[in-house]
Amino acid sequence: MFFIKELTHTILLHPSYFGPRMLQFLESKLYSDVEGTCSGQFGYIIAVVSILDIGKGMVLSGSGQAEFITRYRAIVFKPFKGEVVDGVVNNVNKMGFFADVGPLTVFVSHQASIPDRSAASLF
Repeated sequence: MFFIKELTHTILLHPSYFGPRMLQFLESKLYSDVEGTCSGQFGYIIAVVSILDIGKGMVLSGSGQAEFITRYRAIVFKPFKGEVVDGVVNNVNKMGFFADVGPLTVFVSHQASIPDRSAASLF
């Protein structure tokens, strides 16, 4: 469910940010760009744990922007089919219920997933 993955992200930096505080701008841009996003391959990126490398910047011709390929470690949330997760029920209706499981909202259908009361009373 939760993993620490090593990922890469390309940051474009405007020339107005070139200067003595450029590394701070790059770090804050990385955090704002990737935290809270979803990737189909890796899942939801919860938080950046550490920045491993902010590569050497390459100035792009025509725009003057610099491109930095950064490597970082992040905590990602990727549930798998059949996995049991904790959730908080936030809405119940006649069709089933909705639950919050971390950044996900999950719908559990009454017909397919919840046994009827007669079967539950046997236990």
